[in-house]
Amino acid sequence: MSGRVGDLSPRQAEVLAQFREKLQDVLPSLPAQDDYFLLKWLRARCFDLPKAEAMLRKHLEVRKRMDADNIIAWEAPEDLLKNKFRDCEVLRHECEQQTQKLGKKVEMVMMIYDCEGLGLKHLWKPAVEAYGELLSMFEENFPESLKRLFIVKAPKIFPVAYNLVKHFLSEDTRKKVVVLGSNWKEVLQKYIDPDQIPVEYGGTMTDPDGDPKCSSKINYGGDVPQSYYVRDQLAQQYEHSVVVNRGSSHQVEYEILFPGCVLRWQFRSEGADVGFGVYMKTKIGERQRAGDMTEVLPNQRYNAHMVPEDGSLTCSTPGIYVLRFDNTYSFLHSKKVSYTVEVLLPDTASAQQIQQLGDRLGEVSLNHSP
Repeated sequence: MSGRVGDLSPRQAEVLAQFREKLQDVLPSLPAQDDYFLLKWLRARCFDLPKAEAMLRKHLEVRKRMDADNIIAWEAPEDLLKNKFRDCEVLRHECEQQTQKLGKKVEMVMMIYDCEGLGLKHLWKPAVEAYGELLSMFEENFPESLKRLFIVKAPKIFPVAYNLVKHFLSEDTRKKVVVLGSNWKEVLQKYIDPDQIPVEYGGTMTDPDGDPKCSSKINYGGDVPQSYYVRDQLAQQYEHSVVVNRGSSHQVEYEILFPGCVLRWQFRSEGADVGFGVYMKTKIGERQRAGDMTEVLPNQRYNAHMVPEDGSLTCSTPGIYVLRFDNTYSFLHSKKVSYTVEVLLPDTASAQQIQQLGDRLGEVSLNHSP
């Protein structure tokens, strides 16, 4: 059974009645009190009454903290989480307005993610963690609000990015993620009226001045102004520290089993600069000199004692990759290097599906992402 108004099983109807009874003390403070609203929370927890009640009561605490009843009129400062909560409230109110306009209940929104330009620089760990926090906020406070999420212009790095954040999404939400192929403009029109899609995305909607991008409605973003940079304010924690003796080097090995994985590193040195390069071993089971390995990322000296270094590399070939910290050029000083290295795996299902899409037309759902 769907668990929606007009389509409830006897058990679901009974749970709904019990849910409403248990919430009598907070009903007046809910943003809506009808069955449509209450059933969202029950569906999100598979009609598990204690879990749904706990979820909704926690949401009320968040609403109070966010001053949600006044948040739409709130002028946003540099507070990303509250700003995104406000966006969700705006969408909820828009659904209410569409309900009144159309004369039928509108509960969900359809979203389009344009992933053009998505690259390794966007997988910076603090940014991924912040995005995960946003997804968790959405999942915990606005259940059953997403009808479908379309991914357009997905680059090769998308499976890695998706794998980093998908655990923040419920299984039900993952089923709503659909990656579109090269005919994405045509596919969007199957689900969205053309007059609701900007010309830039294959529809007929323009701004009043004829702008096909509808820039008055859509912020296309761009490079982050340097005034927003906070890198130097972040206290970076590193997993490993090593002293690289004068005239020597330190090697760290990582086995990459299949193409498409990403090696990501962050490091800093103390006192002076340090060399760094990435190589692939040509002989397994023994330590090799840099000159005997295949150079993947050329060795160069980094002023990591002044500015911590972070970088990444997409591994196109399986093998043993060696990250080499180089102090062979220093005859006087040893260097202490602190570093963190991660191997980011692509989401297998989305990687296969994106590869299958290639140049062919169509769409693939990520229902079965492991």
